[in-house]
This record gives sequence, C-alpha cells and structure tokens, in this order.
Amino acid sequence: MLPLFPLETVLLPHCELRLHIFEERYKEMIGECLQSGQEFGVVQARGGGLLRIGCTASIEEVLRRYEDGRMDILTVGRRRFALQEVFPGRSYLRGKAVFFGDRDEAAPDRRLVREALAAWLEVIRVKEEEAEAPDIDHPQLSFLLCDISPDLHFRQRLLEMQSERERLEAAIAHLKRLAEKERIRRAMEKVVRSNGHGRHLYSPQE
Repeated sequence: MLPLFPLETVLLPHCELRLHIFEERYKEMIGECLQSGQEFGVVQARGGGLLRIGCTASIEEVLRRYEDGRMDILTVGRRRFALQEVFPGRSYLRGKAVFFGDRDEAAPDRRLVREALAAWLEVIRVKEEEAEAPDIDHPQLSFLLCDISPDLHFRQRLLEMQSERERLEAAIAHLKRLAEKERIRRAMEKVVRSNGHGRHLYSPQE
C-alpha cells in the first residue's frame, strides 16, 4: 500500500521537491516513511479529486525539525505509478498503485537531445538564472530539463508519456514557448518601469 500525498504540483522523476510538513496526518505519514525507508506517492490534486498518474518520492534529507513536530524535508522523484484504488482508512490516504516505466525503444537521436538541451539553456539565459546543465547522457533527460516549467498541465502530460523521444520533442516545443513568454514578460516590465515612455515592443514600419 502506497502512502499518498496529494499536492497542487507535479513531481517528475529524478527531480527534487522540498516540502514543509505541518499537518498532523502528514507528520504521521512522513514519520512512518522515515522509520521504514518507504517512498510515498505524490499525486496532483485537481478539481476536488486526485489525478490517476503520480510519482513516488524518497526522503533524501530532513532539512529542519521544529519543536511542534513540523519538518522541512528534501525529496526526490523516483517511480511513476497509476492509482488503481484509493483507501481512506488511515489519517492519510493510501493507494493501490501499479508502477510503470518507458516502452522499450531505441535511444533518442543525439540531434534531438542537443536541441532539447539548447532550448533549456535558452530558458536559463532569458531568466538570467544560474543552473548546472543536467547530464546529457541521462536516459530520462526530458524530466530534468522540464523541471524548470511551472505549467502543471504540461508536467502532468510529460509524466504520463512512456517514450523519451516523444518527451524530448514535447520538451523542445514547450521550452521554446517558455523562453519566448519570458522574453515578452521582461520586455513589458521594462516598459512599465519606464512609465510607458520606453521604446515600444513593436514599431510599425514607416
């Protein structure tokens, strides 16, 4: 039985997720996971229910413990699963889960891999962030590249895909859009800071 932690987020395999544990039921759940070394399932809460596909999290480190029992923990995404049934018998939910991986297929073309990495680097450049590029030889590089995206619908779709090639293709298109949106957002901010008297984003030809 897999302990479940419904969240308004999507955890991707191999990616980090920091959590602040403050509800009593999740203090209990995390305490039991720490004691047993068991993973728990992160599943997206949406529209008053739970989505079927999620990802397990392993607790890598307890970052801080508070006197009232609250905790800050660092977790890492591990295995994808499909919920078959949810059981509410404990203070927290548990589920019957079937784990799944990718379909057997040839490794994606190196050109595709390099293009996906380039799209990620462009997002980093536009956002003016510092980040270490993930291992280009990672068999599930797509998850690591797309962890930068805040788009929950896209992250969920990526989580459900069972082909690294298809995920990389989706990642390229999504990351390029993300970079473009960030460029537009920053340009608009400059106009606002200049009280509307800065250079126009678009100047029609005379």
